[in-house]
Amino acid sequence: MKPPNVQWILGLLIATTLAVAPAAAVQVQDIARLKGSESNKIIGMGLVVGLNGTGDGGKFMPAMRPLAQMIGRFVDPNTVAAELKDAKNVALVSITAELPATGVREGDLVKVRISSVGPAKSLKGGTLFMTPLMGPTPGSERIFAFAEGSISIEDEDNPTVGIIDSGATLTRDIMTQNVHNGQITLVIDSEHASWPVARNLAQNINDELTPEGPQIARAISPQNVTVQIPMWERNDPSLFLSKLMVMSFPISLMPIEARVVINERTGTIVMSGNVEISPVVISKRGLTITQLNPPPIPDELNPIAAEQRFIGVDPARRGGARLADLIEAFNQLKVDATDRIEIIKAIDTAGHLHAKLIFEQ
Repeated sequence: MKPPNVQWILGLLIATTLAVAPAAAVQVQDIARLKGSESNKIIGMGLVVGLNGTGDGGKFMPAMRPLAQMIGRFVDPNTVAAELKDAKNVALVSITAELPATGVREGDLVKVRISSVGPAKSLKGGTLFMTPLMGPTPGSERIFAFAEGSISIEDEDNPTVGIIDSGATLTRDIMTQNVHNGQITLVIDSEHASWPVARNLAQNINDELTPEGPQIARAISPQNVTVQIPMWERNDPSLFLSKLMVMSFPISLMPIEARVVINERTGTIVMSGNVEISPVVISKRGLTITQLNPPPIPDELNPIAAEQRFIGVDPARRGGARLADLIEAFNQLKVDATDRIEIIKAIDTAGHLHAKLIFEQ
């Protein structure tokens, strides 16, 4: 007995799920963040020691000078320079730590990324000497953390870059500030930012949180919606902000830009929104397919048979992703992933793909 087609089963499960599920909805926190809840970076320059002959070398003075200064604290500095001329076990590195958007407290540990600055061949087996980390703004001399530890290489093909998990210890609090003068700002992510989305978001906040009261939300740009916290909530805005961020509204009220996202390395094609193509003839190695608008109506004498290579994720048209004519064309093509991508590129180049084409790395 021939085993069932896995792709067909997956499509059936998706279609069945959508058939019984309510209209799709998104939460505010899915498409927007609170202004002030941004990640921050702290940086530093330091030395990696203990390398097995893969360091910068004694002739690379940007590494040798700080090494000489460090050693000079413990031995006669007049003898240091001559003794370091053949040193190859030290490398000058840049250090970056990205802090979470929720903020950090003194004593928290965060991951650091280490990158060689000089001619070192590899940081494998090295240890970062204790280094202070400061803010990225020029002139910022406040120390926020100290970093040290053994380096792990993530990519063996790029051994001059590594990480230290929990390699930096915070020495001061860095807290988020979301509320300013009783007002917060929602920043819509770049994938959804537009005037229609901002206006719908503001309107839904007003309808949901203050249906009988004043209009507390207002779209001030395609990416920003300001929200006035009600006076009775300002002493402790946590409950109000919690309700706001998990508030949901139908996805059908949020305009979706038509997009085709392609990852050529993995052969993945993801289509969202109402992706359509103009009437077009696609020729693929002797196979010619003509898209007709409107398509012919099948009957008993002239049935239309198709082997479904792509499954629509919203067959009931409930407001999710609609793949429209582009899927119908691909349903008739028996081609591999590479050829599918090339066909989409050609359709886009010809000006017949009515969607934003995005290539992922």
